Amino acid sequence: MVIQISFLLFGLVMILAAAEFFTNGIEAFGRRFSFSQAVVGSIFAAVGTALPETILPMVAIFLYGGRASKEIGVGAILGAPFMLSTLAFFLVGLTASVAALNKKRPFELRVEIHSVRRDLSFFLVMYCLAILLPLLLGSSVLVPLAVALVFGYVFYAWLTFRGESAEIEHSGDMYLWKAATRVSRSHAAASPPLSLILLQIFTALGVMIKGAHTFVSSLEQVSVRFGMDPLLFALLLAPVATELPEKFNSVTWTWKGRDTLAIGNITGAMVFQATFPVSVGLVFTGWRLTGMALFSAVIAIVSSVFLLGTVLVKKRISPLTMLFSGCLYLVYALVLILR
Repeated sequence: MVIQISFLLFGLVMILAAAEFFTNGIEAFGRRFSFSQAVVGSIFAAVGTALPETILPMVAIFLYGGRASKEIGVGAILGAPFMLSTLAFFLVGLTASVAALNKKRPFELRVEIHSVRRDLSFFLVMYCLAILLPLLLGSSVLVPLAVALVFGYVFYAWLTFRGESAEIEHSGDMYLWKAATRVSRSHAAASPPLSLILLQIFTALGVMIKGAHTFVSSLEQVSVRFGMDPLLFALLLAPVATELPEKFNSVTWTWKGRDTLAIGNITGAMVFQATFPVSVGLVFTGWRLTGMALFSAVIAIVSSVFLLGTVLVKKRISPLTMLFSGCLYLVYALVLILR
């Protein structure tokens, strides 16, 4: 048991350290090409950290035959938006609350409202179409809907690149470049080369993925030792771990006061997860949503509608609004346990 808990903690440390290096590298990448906060947070960081959990349902659908594998794939596809719109929001709210109590920041998330509004609007439109149209119209709409979702994401990315957004604030040098300048003082005033930026980003992403896998594996072993139901682990705890990259990247940015990057990392990943992975599910699985899978989609929609409504009405986001999303996860867990 001690070994499993040690690996559990080690996996968590790997994720935390890699998240810090990833956010530092992605900021350097954005500054080098003068990309806005919205582009860096909602596109580059969101897609980069969404790739690990996107691969999992693809493997289940394409590499393993049978109905069960396709159902697992659909569950994994739906699990990503659910976790992002509940626990990821909750962690951002919790981080902002703790930082405010420590007088490190005000008790408010300072974001670009139009960017959050755009992300949530695209997510809700595309995700609701993916959930509702097959239920109402049947399998005849699956392929056209999948194509529409892909083009929808392309249009979303185009709007994000063209939209108004502030540039990334400068907050110190990139970590690998800082280490390199200690060895060679002649480059101290230069900006980091693109190759070094990409090396830090992809190395950090790889460590994050490995850390998440170590965490999941150790968590599963610990849960078995404590006699936890494997089904509850699969539906409640495993998806939490697969979404750790987005969660901890956003926590890191929130703690530093970079709220637009933090929220954009989550909402941008939600848009991505509601389009490309869902389009694969629509075409290759039959996409029959029932039971807890459908319920998870409903909760993701409710959480997003609540946040979007707050943004539209109050023109700001309170950490309390984000904490509310954690309550929705508890509702899902309670229903799952009692059913």
